[in-house]
Amino acid sequence: MLRTTDRYILREVIPPFGLGLLVFTFLLMLPPIMEVAEDLIAKGVDGLTVIRIMLTLLPQGLGVTIPMALLIGVLMGLGRMSSDRETVALQACGVSIYRMFYPLVLLAVFAGVTTCYILVIALPDANQSFREITYRTVASRAAGEVKPRVFYSDFPNVMLYVREVSTAGDGWSDVFLADTRRSEQPDIYVAMQGHVVLDREKRLVDIVLQNGARHVVDPTERDVYEVHKFDEIVIGLDAESVFPRTGPQRGLAELTIPQLQEEAIRMESLGLSPHRPIMEIHRKFSIPVACFVFVLIGLGLGVTSRKDGRLASFALGIAVIFTYYVIMYGGEAMAKGGLVSPHLAMWLPNLALGLLGLVLVVWRSGSVERRVALPFFSPHLADTSSVSSTEGKTPTTVINVSQRGLRPLTILDWYVTKLYLRWATVAFVGLLGIFYIATFIDLSDKLFKGETTALTLLEYFWYATPQFAYYVVPVSALMATLITVGLLTKTSELTVMKACGISLYRVSLPIFLCSLVWSGFLFGLSESILAQANRRAETLNQQIRVGATQTVDVLNRKWIISSNGAIYHYLYFDRDLSELTSLSVYEFEGQPWELSRRTFAEHATFTNAWEGREVWMRDFGGTSGSVLPYAAAVTQRLPFIEPPEYFQTERPDAELMSFGELETYIEELRASGFDVVSLVVALHRKASFPFVTLILTLIALPFAVTTGPRGALYGVGVGISLAFTYWIILSVFGAIGSAGIIAPALAAWAPNVLFGASAGYFLLTVRT
Repeated sequence: MLRTTDRYILREVIPPFGLGLLVFTFLLMLPPIMEVAEDLIAKGVDGLTVIRIMLTLLPQGLGVTIPMALLIGVLMGLGRMSSDRETVALQACGVSIYRMFYPLVLLAVFAGVTTCYILVIALPDANQSFREITYRTVASRAAGEVKPRVFYSDFPNVMLYVREVSTAGDGWSDVFLADTRRSEQPDIYVAMQGHVVLDREKRLVDIVLQNGARHVVDPTERDVYEVHKFDEIVIGLDAESVFPRTGPQRGLAELTIPQLQEEAIRMESLGLSPHRPIMEIHRKFSIPVACFVFVLIGLGLGVTSRKDGRLASFALGIAVIFTYYVIMYGGEAMAKGGLVSPHLAMWLPNLALGLLGLVLVVWRSGSVERRVALPFFSPHLADTSSVSSTEGKTPTTVINVSQRGLRPLTILDWYVTKLYLRWATVAFVGLLGIFYIATFIDLSDKLFKGETTALTLLEYFWYATPQFAYYVVPVSALMATLITVGLLTKTSELTVMKACGISLYRVSLPIFLCSLVWSGFLFGLSESILAQANRRAETLNQQIRVGATQTVDVLNRKWIISSNGAIYHYLYFDRDLSELTSLSVYEFEGQPWELSRRTFAEHATFTNAWEGREVWMRDFGGTSGSVLPYAAAVTQRLPFIEPPEYFQTERPDAELMSFGELETYIEELRASGFDVVSLVVALHRKASFPFVTLILTLIALPFAVTTGPRGALYGVGVGISLAFTYWIILSVFGAIGSAGIIAPALAAWAPNVLFGASAGYFLLTVRT
């Protein structure tokens, strides 16, 4: 039976617990929303399917965020009680710190059981459902996936390139197809038209080409070259590669406990170490048990006499969470090296932090006045005095407004700015820390398995930080506005300001100015270091995950289009030596689109120009289809090939370019007849997105005045909901604009227009 004090403690802990769960889950879901959901919408996937796909990702996030949120909730709830001396009063009334543990244990049981259910039952099925739904959706729209003048490699053993795609969806024009089962000398198909036929029920996958020619060269006797003209040819693909009967293969996280046990037995029978499936089994139970460990830590750190309350609690929680996962992945690395048993590895963080929590609780029980304080979070505000009410109500802070009017930098401005910046800093640091933790969790297994180094991981964090900040700054500005104005409303300070003749608009002027500064910061960031940092971070991310760059990327793209429309294919490019291996050059002529010349060099080295070794070349007789004599040379200059810099630099995505670079790139593509709609949307978004801080600030003000009496936590919850809504609308309109349904400029600016109009309406109707 819960006592009144038990229910009171739960009421203090549950709201920040729910808030933490909302914040952590939102941040973990933000990348899928921006990448997966927007991409699926642009491909024409219906909204219901997109929602289903996003919901299948929730268990993966909740399995991590529930224990994290519980720790934050306990720390913030008890931190608030400690800052108001309520924990001191409880202990003075005979409620010991051990008795406070009782309601928290009940909450830990609920969180632990829920987490265990998610990891053991829901997560395997949800992850597999995500892969299968996404796979079926993409496969069923494979025909629409082929974009003009972009290499398409999703079909097995096929590299496809088309110059034009019919807007009616009935096929492609000017088609180049390479059968890559022979990587050095693939069979080449060049056709005027083509389309794909997919039938999941009949398990049929065919590419149909019309009015073209097939080019075949014998790799052992290169003077034997065949050209076969055709009116129509059907290239059958391996249906099992496109529509596998068993669906995508499950990883360890997607396996149930019996399946993991079978995998461990199978690995043992093969003489392999079964440490990975064994650790995965224990992980499914150690993380739920972490709920009890976090409650113990939260009780030990939360019951203090410190004044900094929830702010320091949030920072302490982030540090504890980071420590937990560092110990966990350190234990995984030690298990791999045979230093500890795989049965023990996943329990090391619980043992270490659980012991620390016990020590802290025992220490706290001796004297509640012992405290762990963070000086940075001491709430010293300027020019305030406390006046207690006559009826025992919460003391009200009254501002000494000695300077009024429209003059800048008054005492009031400094007061509001200091309060706002304090909360903005806390929100920024906290949200940025969550990004770091989530990224560390995602990549740390590569570090502890020895597949990458700590220096590489730190370098990736360094270059990824600008992009993290680009996402975090708008949300931090929104939350800071809601909390600042909400607190002014709750403590009646805003009422006093109005009574002194200062309107809400004037009070909010420093916040408006700060939001403009953040907007300028975001635009300056995107125009200065963001693009370059993203390019480096992308390269490092690929290096960490697979140990090398991607096949069709930077140093080893293998397929690339030259500036004059020729296609290059090579097996490897050595940037240091400026050397290409097994280089093929395919040159084409106009209408009808045909292969005009094919050149091959076993090696090509660049000095002042490219010089090939073991070169052979064939010219074709245009529309006559005749093959001219075979020409070969031991060495031959190849002046028509692009310089090494062309192979070193990838065709960047919009996110990897600044506004000016993207604008120039669009003009070049438009002059060449490319479809640039999606890039134009991205260009306008680069200009519109920085204003999100101003728009969200404007819409936050009336919400903060309305919800302020309910407290800062309620304001944070409203802020996360508004940010989540904005990002969904941003993704939806971006996808619609990329599909050509609405104008690119409208697609990019529509979220700002909608939220700005709403903000204007609420601002004009709120009591100022």
